[in-house]
Amino acid sequence: MSPTDIDEDEPQVKESVIRLMTRLAMQYNAANLSQGFPNEPPPRKVKLALAQAVLSGKDDGLLQKNHCDITEQELTDSLINLLTKESSEDDTVTDELNQYSPPMGRADARKAVSEYYSRLYNYNVSEDHITLTLGATEAVATALRTVGRPGDKVVIFEPFHELYSSQCEIFYLNPVYVTLKPNKEKNEWDYDTDELKDAIKGAKAIILNTPHNPTGKVFDQNELKQVVDLCLEQEDCYIITDEIYEHMTYPDDNGNQRKHLLIPEVFPEAAHRTLVCNSLGKSASATGWRLGWCLHPPALSSLYRGVHDQLVAMAPHPMQYASLAYLNLPTEYFRETLSSRYINRIRKLADALKSIGFGVILPEGSYYLFVDFESVKELKGLSPTDAAMYLLQEVGVASVPGDNFYGKSEEGKKYLRFAACRSDTDIDNAIVRLKEKLHPVMM
Repeated sequence: MSPTDIDEDEPQVKESVIRLMTRLAMQYNAANLSQGFPNEPPPRKVKLALAQAVLSGKDDGLLQKNHCDITEQELTDSLINLLTKESSEDDTVTDELNQYSPPMGRADARKAVSEYYSRLYNYNVSEDHITLTLGATEAVATALRTVGRPGDKVVIFEPFHELYSSQCEIFYLNPVYVTLKPNKEKNEWDYDTDELKDAIKGAKAIILNTPHNPTGKVFDQNELKQVVDLCLEQEDCYIITDEIYEHMTYPDDNGNQRKHLLIPEVFPEAAHRTLVCNSLGKSASATGWRLGWCLHPPALSSLYRGVHDQLVAMAPHPMQYASLAYLNLPTEYFRETLSSRYINRIRKLADALKSIGFGVILPEGSYYLFVDFESVKELKGLSPTDAAMYLLQEVGVASVPGDNFYGKSEEGKKYLRFAACRSDTDIDNAIVRLKEKLHPVMM
């Protein structure tokens, strides 16, 4: 089929550039700082819980009754017992956990999500208004299809993760962009209030990703209040949040740290207009599990679950069961471990990038560096794609072209995104390669 054969009304959807860069990194044997997935394992207790689910095939109450107190050794002993059984015994076992679950997810896992929000945010939500999803990707897609109809306007802050605009295309929604711009005096990313006000007029939804990918911006309470107030002024405008980096927020050089805020808890007047999308992929270092969830307003629960059911049927059942172990990890894991895990990697990569000419604004959250390459001698004057390919082929480091994150602005033509979630070994290797091959423009 030639380009002239393509109907202009067909969705203009393409393969993920981010995932393409990962494949190219493998091809060129490059240090992969492109796609934002860790290469360290999930917490051991969570891995053991998944193995327990797959091997036992049944809910024997081991996690359901004791998910807070059960030890890794007890799980290990249970697995040893399962592994040393005669294979013939498997023929007599009734398997549940490797089969379909209810479409909205296991009741105990949804209850665990509810308790997670009660414990960490002091926010009460019924499991009847929680759906377990095929990752946050599907949670957002189902939210868009639940509230949107073809032609509806959806507001997106740019730069943005590519899935938002692609999902709008798939559902024939009309994305409208509000541009985040670097404020070098405050060392943060800001938006123009008037631009947001104009964009949200007549909108059906706004997608709000905070902590933000790729800039690392953490929207503060005043900014969130503005978004909430503007949405509530509209007749029927919903807030769809993507909160997968919720626990990854960092102090600045003065020790000030913006914490992630849960909109329906901080602004209860907006709870009936807010769909909270999340997953364990980033926080549990389990991006391949594809286990997420959505908190949806009661009035939308039936429709949301219907769309979810017809799109994907269910989230993976063994992962649902294992999520009982994840969601009941100690509070310190979420409040301390995740907020400190990546900060040293981010800072050392940022320092290295600055030393060779990249313009860097340290992220307030998530684990990306969205950097200006105009003052790097070898990259100056190149397009983002050419700059990323130069790094890949000549330097041996994979990044993502910045214009991949923009829908209307030309700002992306000077940016690259690096993911600082890889191991220290990988980041150190990348830094050596970058410093060896790149140099700042001499003024």
